Amino acid sequence: MDSQVMPREQLGVCAEGNLHSVYLMFNANESVESDMRPCVATVAQYIHELTDQYSDSAFNGFVAIGANYWDTLYPNARPQQLKPFPAMNRDNRDAPAIEYDLFVQIRCDRFDILHLVANEVCQMFEGLVELVDEERGFRFLDSRDLTGFVDGTENPKGRSRQEVALVGDEDAQFKGGSYIHVQKFAHNLSKWNRLPVKKQEDVIGRTKADNIEYASADKPLTSHIKRVNLKDSEGKSMEILRQSMPYGSVKEQGLMFISTCRNSVHFEKMLESMIHGDAEGNHDHLMHFTQALTGSSFFAPSLDFMNRVS
Repeated sequence: MDSQVMPREQLGVCAEGNLHSVYLMFNANESVESDMRPCVATVAQYIHELTDQYSDSAFNGFVAIGANYWDTLYPNARPQQLKPFPAMNRDNRDAPAIEYDLFVQIRCDRFDILHLVANEVCQMFEGLVELVDEERGFRFLDSRDLTGFVDGTENPKGRSRQEVALVGDEDAQFKGGSYIHVQKFAHNLSKWNRLPVKKQEDVIGRTKADNIEYASADKPLTSHIKRVNLKDSEGKSMEILRQSMPYGSVKEQGLMFISTCRNSVHFEKMLESMIHGDAEGNHDHLMHFTQALTGSSFFAPSLDFMNRVS
């Protein structure tokens, strides 16, 4: 990826897709950070080692530290672009911020293993944290969102995943780490399913059944793809690596949106484009059919960083 040797990243940051996932959101108790730091490092190392043990079911995961908790846990060094979630609101489109101290994502092709490991992780943190929120995700059909459209089509492939998701020489102390943004979206599927398929396709910017992207000239300015496929001032694509999966039950269901990136700028620009839109106010019409319930900002450091400062 970069010229120097890359520290050992947490393998779940760039992992390929899985059948199942568990998301654990913790807040720290009033505890001594000298107890918490080694525990965070131990949990991350434990998840790393299980990658080999459960390799036949593609187990992976990562531990990330909340933007507002980072300085408490690691007061002597902070990733350059780590900041609280960029909450936004416009008309009836809301992207709220609900911050957590720690986020653990684990994924696997066997749900029983995830259940086992989630329990183990909670026991390892016992007395130090409170489990505030837990969601369980699943692959839907052929990697589709519950709207029926294939999700993650724009994701970088192969080695490009590391290039997009992992910090490089630009912030050497945090090389191999990743900026993580998490939003829990609840879909209004009854409203969405009343929309004719062609109108659904116009909202997304690609066909539903065979997942073919609209030609550039045919893409509505309000389509989801138009709003999130952005370029920087030099004309380069502002990419993120999505680790999203559907979650929920019949009562509440939607998408756990997980962005991993080597910077925090790309996600923030995409969210701004979705909520506020362009200079003419063309916002993402997908936001008429889904609601962000949470928004949290984290950093997933390399294993080497956590072991070094624990």
